[in-house]
Amino acid sequence: MKALKHLNKYFIKYKWHLISGVLFVTFSNLFSIFPAQLIRYTFDMVEQTIIQYQLLNGFDVQNEFYGLLSKSLLLAGGVVLLLALLKGVFLFFTRQTVIVMSRLIEYDLKNEIFEHYQELSLAFYKRNKTGDLMNRISEDVSRVRMYTGPAIMYSLNLLVLFVLVITTMLTVNVKLTLYVLLPLPLLSISIYYVSNVINIKSEKVQRQLSVLNSFVQEAFSGIRVLKAYNRDVERDTYFNNETEKYKDTSLELVKVNALFAPLMTLLIGLSTILTVYIGGQLAIDNEITTGNIAEFVIYVNMLTWPVASLGWVTSLTQRAAASQERINEFLHTVPEVQNEVFTPTAVRGGITFKDVSFTYPDSGIQAIKDLNFTVNPGDSLAIIGRTGSGKSTIANLICRLFDVDEGTIEMDGTPIKSVNLSDLRSSIGYVPQEVFLFSDSIRNNIAFGLKRDEYNEEDVITAAKQAEVYHNIADFPKGMDTILGERGITLSGGQKQRVSIARAIIRQPQILILDDALSAVDTETEEKIIQHLKPIMEGKTTLIISHRVSSVKHCNKIIVLEDGTIAEEGNHTQLIDKQGIYFDLFQQQLLEEEKA
Repeated sequence: MKALKHLNKYFIKYKWHLISGVLFVTFSNLFSIFPAQLIRYTFDMVEQTIIQYQLLNGFDVQNEFYGLLSKSLLLAGGVVLLLALLKGVFLFFTRQTVIVMSRLIEYDLKNEIFEHYQELSLAFYKRNKTGDLMNRISEDVSRVRMYTGPAIMYSLNLLVLFVLVITTMLTVNVKLTLYVLLPLPLLSISIYYVSNVINIKSEKVQRQLSVLNSFVQEAFSGIRVLKAYNRDVERDTYFNNETEKYKDTSLELVKVNALFAPLMTLLIGLSTILTVYIGGQLAIDNEITTGNIAEFVIYVNMLTWPVASLGWVTSLTQRAAASQERINEFLHTVPEVQNEVFTPTAVRGGITFKDVSFTYPDSGIQAIKDLNFTVNPGDSLAIIGRTGSGKSTIANLICRLFDVDEGTIEMDGTPIKSVNLSDLRSSIGYVPQEVFLFSDSIRNNIAFGLKRDEYNEEDVITAAKQAEVYHNIADFPKGMDTILGERGITLSGGQKQRVSIARAIIRQPQILILDDALSAVDTETEEKIIQHLKPIMEGKTTLIISHRVSSVKHCNKIIVLEDGTIAEEGNHTQLIDKQGIYFDLFQQQLLEEEKA
């Protein structure tokens, strides 16, 4: 139950829903108690009337007595129906408060999780699978809702009904009440032990479900690779094995839950037998009436479902506790990259790396070592090198997707950690190496980084033209309104890259970072994009990360990375004259273009 303490703030927030629910449950159960008392009175009245009817045998008043009994029974039946109606009305109000509260908590909890997910650092997403993240915000939250709604409602109902019924029974006959309640301690002990087993097995079920979700999500995302490599059968076999594990784990939980129903039936049946047997003896001794026996039988049956639901409620609570524990695991994760400054910060675009080293926390690979360079505001810097040389890591560090291990990154002479994180990222137009487009219209993908009142249709068209993708969009039947498939699958690789470039430049950022953003376009298109970008780059700091010399030769300064360190630096002409690594890359790419 410790994990569920996280929900207390929501119960406080919706305290009036909860308080109203308690009141409505109380009224509902009061209207359950009254019919039992009325039936006791009716039983006793019938018994007394029969005795008096027999005593009046032969008298004319005997028939009048019979008519009076019939009217009394009809009146009692009508009152019972009225009380049942009132009970139903208050039960309706109970659900409208407690169950509505659970839906509101579900809404708030999902928002809390999603907001926290967005605050977590990139390293967190490298460590955890997407399917597992989705399972915690969907399946786990749904199980928690079952605790905040049905479990709370039925627990309140049991508690209130138990107090009312036991109090009423004790006022009638203490001895009979104790016999009727005799099986309940056994019930409590059984629930205590079984609930622990349920908790352990529930957690296993949820973890296996996360494995399944992660596998399915990955399979659907990589469906083209699966089909291309003809691995369908192998993946099916693996999925069947995992679902078999999930089935076995779930069946173990079902078997434990299945113990509750017969146990409840047995114990309630035992209570009924004790009521009739002990009550009959007490009635013979004139300690109670036959109406009291009928009343007690009704009370026992009134307790049947609430007590029987105790096992179900316990199961719900244990499952919710297991799910909330999984949710808390991520909610208590502290972002590795945090905003330390909340005052607005103006970013001009001056970037300095001072003895910067960085090792990826999960893989342990050192991406860059003792890196030093400076980019003045408005200048363009090209970073070139072979795969794995640390080019993309520099972009990640400038955007503060990671924080450095050693050294300092300065933005306009200020340590980057002392710059407002929101202002920093708002001033950067970043085209990542792995282009990601949303399942939305092309227009909304291009304008993704802006609010609706910050751009117009002309801005979107201009950005598309500057990225050399507008003519492709114009060929689509719906133009800018074309809805892209998942991850932009509707577009080719080059088109996705150019839409991503348009998304970056429409913001008119102070710092523009292109991380291998032209790798999927031909040389002619690349040259056109660069020519369009030149006026945009005027007065703005630009970092172009590439492995192609043709993409970077126009930059003010070029650094060549090798194994995370700067091997060469200078402008295009200076590096060609050195005839080093840059010169070799240039010659190699010239030969490739001639062969093509």
